[in-house]
Amino acid sequence: MTDANFWNNKKVCVTGGAGFLGQVVVRKLEERGAKDVFIPTIEKYDLTDLEDINRMLEDARPDLIIHLAAQVGGIGANREHPAEFFYNNLMMGVQLMHRAWETGVNKFVAIGTICAYPKFTPVPFKEENLWDGYPEETNAPYGLAKKMLLVQAQSYREQYGYNALFLLPVNLYGPGDNFNPLSSHVIPALIRKCIEAKDEGRDEIVVWGDGSPTREFLYVEDAAEGILLASEKYNKSDPVNLGAGFEISIKDLVEMIAKKTDFTGKLVWDTSKPNGQPRRRLATERAFEEFGFKAQMPFEKGLENTIEWFKENRDSIA
Repeated sequence: MTDANFWNNKKVCVTGGAGFLGQVVVRKLEERGAKDVFIPTIEKYDLTDLEDINRMLEDARPDLIIHLAAQVGGIGANREHPAEFFYNNLMMGVQLMHRAWETGVNKFVAIGTICAYPKFTPVPFKEENLWDGYPEETNAPYGLAKKMLLVQAQSYREQYGYNALFLLPVNLYGPGDNFNPLSSHVIPALIRKCIEAKDEGRDEIVVWGDGSPTREFLYVEDAAEGILLASEKYNKSDPVNLGAGFEISIKDLVEMIAKKTDFTGKLVWDTSKPNGQPRRRLATERAFEEFGFKAQMPFEKGLENTIEWFKENRDSIA
């Protein structure tokens, strides 16, 4: 249950507010009655640059920061740009939280990533397993850069009493996702592949890996709701998973997307490409116990909504 009064007269800064998740968070903020929401765009503020961070904080003067901004992508993008993914995500997060504390921003909500978990984490992933090993190699630089925000949140709370928290959403999907084939995650990439192959009369699509890994997916509306509930009600630095509590194999996922997009061709598995982490499913009890979050969207329905959105918007997508 949302706290209707929490957002009254609060100045909120949402980094990444123009992005896939950010747009939904901003809409939900407005629905909750937040009147003063500041969205720093990348064109105006380079959040890896300390001068731009200072200028942004002066322009926004926020009471609360929800830090969604990140450089993200699928396995391919992570493999091609590991240094960028490490540096950019680390610098924008660590400097921003530090300056937020120094300038008196009351609360900082840091968004981490499932990629922070060790490669062979026991399933379901529990928050206490976060430090039990090294992340999966293809996205470790990104995962570790984000994980440093957890260290920062905990150490700043311990030394300064700073109210910073750290949330770990699982893979997101939904209408408005990134469908760029060079940087998209698995669901939008597969939807686009299937629809374009069907339209072009091709009788097969190539899929990375062997289909055996499992993944969990959280609908973007649910993720935004979890972030706002945590912003309202959670005031600790223990990390919290945001997930839907299920897993599906990549093989089953591809077959489901092919069926829902009416692609009847062959699925060719390119086993020279990496599988990524073997399994992913989050334990979601802490989010429910601490701030009452539980995912609502059934996966098949969410997938259908995402496919429909792509069909309706594909002409305007690069």
